[in-house]
Amino acid sequence: MPPNLEKLGRFLLRGLRIGASTISIVELLRSDWTGGISAGVAWLVFLQVERRLPPEPTDTQR
Repeated sequence: MPPNLEKLGRFLLRGLRIGASTISIVELLRSDWTGGISAGVAWLVFLQVERRLPPEPTDTQR
């Protein structure tokens, strides 16, 4: 996979994770349990996917 596409994918995954956690908190504060728990589960899924990704390659060549 091209490095730029991989960086974009990681960025979008991070955005989805942040969005899901925010929606979960807001929905739970509004006492909408179904929406809050669903968004919380989505956040957990995104977190696990992000953790399973291989580490980002670094440019340490001198």
